[in-house]
Amino acid sequence: MNDTPGWASPGSAPSDGQETGIPRPSEPVDSSGPAGNWSSTQPPAGQWSPPSSTGPGAPPPAPGWGGRPQGPGWGGRPHAAKPGVIPLRPLGVGEILDGTVSTMRAHWRTVLGITLTVAVIAQTAIILVQRYLLPDPPSIDANATGPEALRQTADSLQFNLMNSAPPLLITMLATIFTTAVLTVVISRSVIGRPVTLSDAWAEARPRLLPLLGLTLLLAVMAAAIMTAGLLPGLLLGDTAGVGLAFLGLLAACVVLVWLMIRFCLASPALMLERQSITASMRRSAKLVRGAWWRTFGILVLTSLLTFIVTLMIGIPFGTIALFVDDGGLNAFLTDGANSFGWPFLIISGIGDVVIATITYPLSAGVMALLYVDQRIRREALDLDLARAAGLPGYDNGS
Repeated sequence: MNDTPGWASPGSAPSDGQETGIPRPSEPVDSSGPAGNWSSTQPPAGQWSPPSSTGPGAPPPAPGWGGRPQGPGWGGRPHAAKPGVIPLRPLGVGEILDGTVSTMRAHWRTVLGITLTVAVIAQTAIILVQRYLLPDPPSIDANATGPEALRQTADSLQFNLMNSAPPLLITMLATIFTTAVLTVVISRSVIGRPVTLSDAWAEARPRLLPLLGLTLLLAVMAAAIMTAGLLPGLLLGDTAGVGLAFLGLLAACVVLVWLMIRFCLASPALMLERQSITASMRRSAKLVRGAWWRTFGILVLTSLLTFIVTLMIGIPFGTIALFVDDGGLNAFLTDGANSFGWPFLIISGIGDVVIATITYPLSAGVMALLYVDQRIRREALDLDLARAAGLPGYDNGS
């Protein structure tokens, strides 16, 4: 065990079919066995009591089964050591969120440095693309019918795809970059180790390309599932085809949500265990197995919090931008988003930077701590983390 983000070697976890590394109590031996030298004189019942670990000068509690120090007396609940931002035991939803916020507070220079830098660069690129590279919106004739209406609909759809693709691509790259670095920061904060931006970048840099490949693979998978759900209805083309497309869309959404939750821990596994793309997906599936609904609920709650933060910050900045920009609202209603001037783009861009600076660490933190929580629950990762933190009672290596 070391203090790098790779806490355990891939493939050695009990969830992979092994149960080594956690000592078990030995089998009892009766008086006829080799160790059958029990004293014939035993203390009378009720005249002895367990040793107490309280009081001045008392030794620290000895490690219990599995290496976890026990609480006061015998049979007490194991102590939840907390060398960093979370207690080293299975976490509740509130503790996952609190650990994320605590990481942002404890390492605010590193977190703010990476998120603010990436958000400013990404928003600047998005503004420049929207201002200079995107085509003008197609003209729409409200009175068009027949083939002309279909052509205008196709042109409008093509424009919307071209208009949204560059910002989505830039946002995806920014998210990958911040997720990689912030996952390293969170992995260090769990065991109470300091981390600088240069340290986090050095750890994350070799994993950026695999993380990009994982993100693209999941995106292609999502697109293929949605296409498979919609295509039969679209090919049919009549009223029955519309209904079939709707049912296919619902089925595709259900399958997509199930798969995305199943593979949601692939990114932390890829970063912290140095897994390959396919191995990290298999790892995520094993960690999520049996906890799909819990994982789904935590991610839905995180998305809801992110949405609330986006509204609370985005609405004021957007309103100010509309009023500052000359004729901004009228221009938007008549000519589309490309008609906005520099005042609107700059003010709304500042709002987007503030939103990204808050939501990037929130999403990355919840995902990384959810991964840690699942490994604690399934693989006793808390023992390795306690040893890495140098806690007394965990240095026996068992």
